[in-house]
Amino acid sequence: MPSASAMIISNLSSYNPGPFILVGIPGLEQFHVWIGIPFCIICIVAVVGNCILLYLIAVEHTLHEPMFFFLSLLAMTDLTLSTAGVPKTLRCLTQMFFLHYSFVLDSAILMAMAFDRYVAICSPLRYTTILTPKTIIKIAMDISFRSFCIILPDVFLLMRLPFCRTRIIPHIYCEHIDVVWLACAGISINIWYGFCVPIMMVISDVILIAVSYALILCAVFRLRS
Repeated sequence: MPSASAMIISNLSSYNPGPFILVGIPGLEQFHVWIGIPFCIICIVAVVGNCILLYLIAVEHTLHEPMFFFLSLLAMTDLTLSTAGVPKTLRCLTQMFFLHYSFVLDSAILMAMAFDRYVAICSPLRYTTILTPKTIIKIAMDISFRSFCIILPDVFLLMRLPFCRTRIIPHIYCEHIDVVWLACAGISINIWYGFCVPIMMVISDVILIAVSYALILCAVFRLRS
């Protein structure tokens, strides 16, 4: 959580032996102690809530269904997102990777959940034959690997850059675009890939989610009851 003192993050490039400095929310530095209190409470609630949800899904056999499996994946991703946002615990590059990876994975999991609901409502008699345990595990591995492959190039694109400007990042955590702007070399590839590719993937997920729920609504409206 942000504090009155600047938060030091380990360097992410061998070109620059110095640390990166996170200054928190720009213009509100004198209020960081008070702002940190609600942020800390939200973080604790998110971690505890998701842990309870994972525990309930694990111990309650009636919840061992595809929908709740995807829900547990979403809870684990939210846990990663919540804990990766604590700047002092991770190197800048590591924090950036997990934050963006969790964001893209969240989108993919919601898409998988939308597909699950589409099959359950539009093809209920084929639900258990389509979404078998093997298929569910395959979907989980595919969306995790897809998110990993989308974000990993960001790491190598950043590692190739020299950082010779200011090391102060006007943010509460290491974000790709904020770090890129500190480089003293060409960053066009970083901007095009690091911004456009993940956003386009998330937009495509949102479109597929919208299509799934549109088909679900059409199926519901066709019911006589």
